[in-house]
Amino acid sequence: MAERKPFLLRLPPELTEELNRWAADDLRSLNAQIEYLLREAVRRRRRNLEDAAEESVRIEASGVSEDKRESAPPQA
Repeated sequence: MAERKPFLLRLPPELTEELNRWAADDLRSLNAQIEYLLREAVRRRRRNLEDAAEESVRIEASGVSEDKRESAPPQA
């Protein structure tokens, strides 16, 4: 298994309690739940960045300038 770097995380008690309940529902430790949530957030962010890059490439390929996109009426 890859080496893990420990670090201190300060959370408000209410958030800690909520995360503990969520972790228990998912049969995970609090640490495993936080790691899972962080991995999911990173995965979604990567996907969003990739989608945005693909959209940018499609727009550039279509030859539509950003100025025209902003002033164009919404499509139905």
